[in-house]
Amino acid sequence: MQAKGTLMLLGASFFWGTTFVAQMAGMEGIGPFTYAATRYFLGLLSLIAVLFYTRRDRAKERRQGKYSRGFSIGIFTGIFLFVASSMQQISMLYTTAGKAAFITCLYIMFVPLGAKFLGKKIQLENWLGAALALLGLYFLAIKEGFSVNFGDVILFFSAFFWAAQILLVDKFANKVDLLELSTSQIFITTVLSTICMLIFETPTLAAVTSAAFPIFYGGVMSAGAAFTLQLYGQKYVEPSVAAILMSFESIFGALSGWLILGEQMTGKEILGCLLMLAGIFVTQWRVIFKR
Repeated sequence: MQAKGTLMLLGASFFWGTTFVAQMAGMEGIGPFTYAATRYFLGLLSLIAVLFYTRRDRAKERRQGKYSRGFSIGIFTGIFLFVASSMQQISMLYTTAGKAAFITCLYIMFVPLGAKFLGKKIQLENWLGAALALLGLYFLAIKEGFSVNFGDVILFFSAFFWAAQILLVDKFANKVDLLELSTSQIFITTVLSTICMLIFETPTLAAVTSAAFPIFYGGVMSAGAAFTLQLYGQKYVEPSVAAILMSFESIFGALSGWLILGEQMTGKEILGCLLMLAGIFVTQWRVIFKR
């Protein structure tokens, strides 16, 4: 069963990582909020379908007292998800898919650091991992003369919001129906993205249609399929190991950017990616080598 869960989580990471390419391709003719609104709308439809398909199993779990309704919690996590994903989407106008994938994964370091403020003990490897990740970020994002790409700055701060969203979900993960929570947060993100789209952009049907495949991939495969794989994968894999497996989205993002978009990285940027990847694994050192 653990092997099954591992494959599911790697599948989720693959979809999340390759979605960075879809995000860039989808914005060739439409704005970031238009892409996000249409993408999350499709993701919402796919999650509603999953909700319907699993309704009997989830109703049985609630009758047994295992879970309570998750829709209300999803409202709060949805706000953080909207801010984080919007910042990430806007940053894609200024940076590459590969760099975006790695910088976004800084949330894996920020989660344990954020937990410190919630009263949890932080191990030495968490601090070491964060230091390696920040050093890697320097090589990946800082240019000659200490200049920095605007998109990379946005991505860096978006990682804090990703971490806040993860911590909030973690607080209620064992108390509410996760599928209902996810559907609710995707609904909130869709609504807020649509409002911003109508205020800041002028979408047209022709432009949205021209980006149909990237929108479909980013919505159904990322928000729908990837979440479902994560949900069921974590039934068989403990959370710390799951975090390592899901961090592989950074590798899939960089590889897909190279293979599909022809993105190139300098030796300095590759070193930055390796240091960030090392930081990710160092934070999970005890889990990897647990006897």
